[in-house]
Amino acid sequence: MKRKPRIAVILDENTSGDGSRYEASKSYFAAIRDAGGLPFGIPYLSEIVAPVVEEFDGLLCVGGRFSYPDDWYLQGKPSRAPPSERLAIEREITDGYLRRDKPVLGICAGMQLLAGLHGCRLWSDVQASGPAIIEHDKQGSLHRVTLTPHSKLAALVRVPTMLVNTFHQEAVGELSSSVIASARSDDGVIEAIEIPAHSFALGLQWHQERFFAADHPGNQVFRGFVKACAPSNRD
Repeated sequence: MKRKPRIAVILDENTSGDGSRYEASKSYFAAIRDAGGLPFGIPYLSEIVAPVVEEFDGLLCVGGRFSYPDDWYLQGKPSRAPPSERLAIEREITDGYLRRDKPVLGICAGMQLLAGLHGCRLWSDVQASGPAIIEHDKQGSLHRVTLTPHSKLAALVRVPTMLVNTFHQEAVGELSSSVIASARSDDGVIEAIEIPAHSFALGLQWHQERFFAADHPGNQVFRGFVKACAPSNRD
């Protein structure tokens, strides 16, 4: 029997509280399962970095609200979010996957990590980035994104535009030469990125996992990610 791809899922933590608990939406695990993979939650333990990098087929970096290094932000305005023990472990694991060209999918904060690791700069408050910016931190709200033609994301979802959810305070504000924007909202905010030098390194600002039970074109991202993680595609 063909082995299902094993996906490492970096857990988030309760940064809004005392940081004493790991947490992650069950939807991440359901989305990976429905796409044909086996998801495993990964805690922040330095001892497991090497085994996770070596033994898993793909990496999913989930959403969260915590701060990145100050020099990752634009205009000298660092994040107002709390720090997290997550960053050091997640960064080391992600670096390991990228060095080995193993598939990486970043959701929300996971997209910002991918961007920062490749020299992009972040807005600490996307609402302050321009007068025409829509409300991006609103649970239950949807807005349209337009996909960049000929991008990996466009090839996966096969639609020119789609509606996505929006609840994020920070965002990618400045791209480096190694990163492309593969989707933007109507107000110009970058909603997805990809790293062309890697076989699969894709970030989504929205929470696609929340659509896992719906007929949504963005669910093709999870299917494409798991397919890229298949052991037969890694040999």
